[in-house]
Amino acid sequence: MNASTASCTTGRFSAADCSIDDFAALVAQQTHLPDYPHADAVERNVLIYGERLRAALGPPAGRAAVQAELMRALTDGPGIVVFKRAFADLSVVDRATEAFLGRIAAEKAAGVAGGDHFAKPGANDRVWGALDKLAVAEPAVFAEYYANDILALVSESWLGPGYQVTSQVNVVNPGGEAQTAHRDYHLGFMDAEKSARYPAHVHRLSPAMTLQGAVAHCDMPVETGPTLYLPYSHQYGPGYLAFHLPEFTEYFARHYTQLPLDKGDAAFFNPALFHGAGTNVSTSVRRMANLLQVSSPFGRAMETVDRVAMCRALFPVLLEKKAAGASDGYLDNVIAASAEGYAFPTNLDRDQPIGGMAPRTQADLVRQAVAEGWTAAAFESALDAQTARTRPCPA
Repeated sequence: MNASTASCTTGRFSAADCSIDDFAALVAQQTHLPDYPHADAVERNVLIYGERLRAALGPPAGRAAVQAELMRALTDGPGIVVFKRAFADLSVVDRATEAFLGRIAAEKAAGVAGGDHFAKPGANDRVWGALDKLAVAEPAVFAEYYANDILALVSESWLGPGYQVTSQVNVVNPGGEAQTAHRDYHLGFMDAEKSARYPAHVHRLSPAMTLQGAVAHCDMPVETGPTLYLPYSHQYGPGYLAFHLPEFTEYFARHYTQLPLDKGDAAFFNPALFHGAGTNVSTSVRRMANLLQVSSPFGRAMETVDRVAMCRALFPVLLEKKAAGASDGYLDNVIAASAEGYAFPTNLDRDQPIGGMAPRTQADLVRQAVAEGWTAAAFESALDAQTARTRPCPA
């Protein structure tokens, strides 16, 4: 990814590093089919994989060569690949679709709120935590679905063995509006001010921690609003700040790529790629996709830690230190070393991102309770409630 003079000097990106001219020059790159011998075609700068890839997957050496090519496509290449007929047996997709629609109906009947990262609550239909819900409710369907070798192939290409799959089903109903251009998890789920606090090397590392994908559960002609992409935009260094700026939003709106998908197709992309769902202008198609977020196994600490117990024990000490005149820096350092400072993973059915892209963290709760001088009983009640919201729902 390109760097800037400011980031090289300070170690951090800022809005001043964002140049629309540099960005435009970067995304002007062209994808050439001869550079990707396992691809069948290039459409609007996006690599399309199908029969050539499947033919090469027999011997181990062929599989390794395909994975190396996919890795290159997602880094030095356009940052997005589409697999035609990733699910050759569409009955597997249909059985999963039936299970997902049943879950949506059951959750609606139970009054489960349908929050969303990008759309108004209730505008579309979501199944949060769809991976474990499907496995517990329909284990045979789950096994057939996730036995799919294309999903395993691209996940291992990007993340290596031990990857972790999560899934959210998204149904965009007729009239569902387009998203603004954005990048994805991790830094893409923060506002510009928060992401700017992370060093530039973390901006470069964040895309390597996850892979984004989507399996089409119905035919998705352009009028249904399949995802909009800007190939090569993942290579822009300060992009986690840039996508918040209006000139970049406007550029994306003028230059994005949008490809129709057929049921059973799958698209995977570098999470730093600028993208956003399109508007469903159809009158009858409920556009359904299984959104896959595949995570690195390395995004975890070495030891298990009971942070709830730590917060309970430390809260009276923090109140005493504050009363004795301890500085905000002192208190923040203790909280950072003890409380959970990141909102994920969580249960998005119950712990929804209200007023932002992520729910409140445990550290946010501790800071508020200390600042406002809560009683121990009030703090522990709020801590227990927050902890309960993050746990998986019973099957």
